[in-house]
Amino acid sequence: MLANYHTHSTFCDGKNTPEEIVLAAIDGGMHAIGFSGHGYTGFDLRYCMKDTEGYIREIKRLKEKYKSEIEIYLGVEEDAHNPVKRESFDYILGSSHYALVGGTYYPIDSGVSYFEKALAAYGGNILSFAEDYFSFFSGYINRRRPDIIGHFDLLTKFDDVSERRFFGNPEYMAMARRYAECAVKSGSVFEVNTGAISRGYRSAPYPHEELLYVIKKADGRVMLNSDSHSIDTLTFGFGEARDIIKSVGFKYASVIKNGAFVQIPI
Repeated sequence: MLANYHTHSTFCDGKNTPEEIVLAAIDGGMHAIGFSGHGYTGFDLRYCMKDTEGYIREIKRLKEKYKSEIEIYLGVEEDAHNPVKRESFDYILGSSHYALVGGTYYPIDSGVSYFEKALAAYGGNILSFAEDYFSFFSGYINRRRPDIIGHFDLLTKFDDVSERRFFGNPEYMAMARRYAECAVKSGSVFEVNTGAISRGYRSAPYPHEELLYVIKKADGRVMLNSDSHSIDTLTFGFGEARDIIKSVGFKYASVIKNGAFVQIPI
């Protein structure tokens, strides 16, 4: 089954309308498409949805219009710092895009310059930065239990294109493995996210392969998602990502079928 559940449209920071995305998914032979507009964040209005009710109405309209051709799901990418009304959506994709220091929200994935400001708030100490990020995010994951965990180690987004700070740092990797094992306990599905590859930031998906081994050992579940912002990337890098999770030892991946999360052979 070919499906993607991390999809952004013109309701937030995506390039295409929801209907354009649905038509591209049908043309691409996809079994399902799940929309995950960025939940409203009043402290940062740059890329979140401003018209959540309009988004909900439009995805529901498309569900009905194309129900004989593709499964369409109404999801939301909720930021851990600002939970949404869960009952309004088919699923919650929980992510953490900010570091909160002294009452100020610092975006960690909006560009290298924003990331540098976030790191500077920790005096340049990457371990303190990572500890805050993972402790907050893992705490949210185990309290909230989102259906899907979004780009678990997002703070490493720029390690391949800027100064290499996280990968290869044994103290960081030990910390990340510990928090990944903690997050598995939530029962949420970890996405294997190819989005930063399609945008030229990373050479491999989130989460790092070492963390995938931790997730597998702890009997966690994974799914493929492209974090798509354009119809050209709805299934970007899925072949390579599938090869990675198979090499780690996963035999199944999660999808949503008839409204329920199920496991299918890879």
